[in-house]
Amino acid sequence: MDGLRRLLPSATHLIIFEAAGRHENFTRAASELGLSQAAVSYAIRALEEQMGVTLFKRLHRSVELTEVGARFHGDVSAGLARIQKSAEDIRAKNRMQNVTLAASTAFASMWMLPRLAKLRQDLPDVDLRIQTSVRDLDLEEEGIPLGIRGGDPSQWPRYHAAELAPEVINAVASPAFIEAHGFPETPADLTRYRLIDLEEPVRRACDWPEWFESAGLSWQPRGKRLAINDYVLVIQAVLAGDGIALGWQHLTDRQTRSGLLVPVGNHVLRTGLAFYVVWPRSRELSAPARRVRDWLIAEGQAEAGDGQGPAVQAL
Repeated sequence: MDGLRRLLPSATHLIIFEAAGRHENFTRAASELGLSQAAVSYAIRALEEQMGVTLFKRLHRSVELTEVGARFHGDVSAGLARIQKSAEDIRAKNRMQNVTLAASTAFASMWMLPRLAKLRQDLPDVDLRIQTSVRDLDLEEEGIPLGIRGGDPSQWPRYHAAELAPEVINAVASPAFIEAHGFPETPADLTRYRLIDLEEPVRRACDWPEWFESAGLSWQPRGKRLAINDYVLVIQAVLAGDGIALGWQHLTDRQTRSGLLVPVGNHVLRTGLAFYVVWPRSRELSAPARRVRDWLIAEGQAEAGDGQGPAVQAL
């Protein structure tokens, strides 16, 4: 390699030579490479002087590769093509280790963040990037491999979907709130307490009237209300003792098990819908993305404790 370094002036001169030989025109080569025509001429002359041969015949308005120049150009073109392909493969492989997951702020904060340490332990070579949004992103348009969506997968014909968790909703309060205001034992009891409303700006979400209706009660909000448009803030308000809120169990289970939240009202709404890991049908997932998808599904099923394999819906 040291001999090659002394033989050839620079890799840049070889790149310029390849473009000039392909176009057989110094001006067009200069335009392609973002150089001046004079810079191309200088690089070719330096290469010729270094090698001791004439690589181009200079004609009136064009140039033409000499016989030795054509032979050398073929070798240089093939070598640079192999180098480019190798560099692209390395960069692509590096990019494929990065996996982006699109999700709501609530899912990212309450489901994903508590599991990040386990994900790093289980998938140490994968760089997970979480992209949050108030709406479900178009994964194809955004170039994102994986997303989390709640609802009915038959409404997403462009996506594969694998169930992560069923939609199960109960009412939750903090121990401090219960100590101060008493324990509501039935849905009817809840109507006498301060209820915190989630006002989702875009995504469809169950509200208190729907939850009470599932319990056989008709209820509409009245008087002063505490309404918040971010579910993470809703749960923070509950933890602060400001009232009772609806708890999506896949998000609040850990806080319930730790005693930070207490189920109240003795009623659970199972909507028949679920939350899913989704990915576009239009392209194959990379190996790291498939591993993240399978990891998410396994985590969801471990939480449910059903011990079954992934339920993938091909729609």
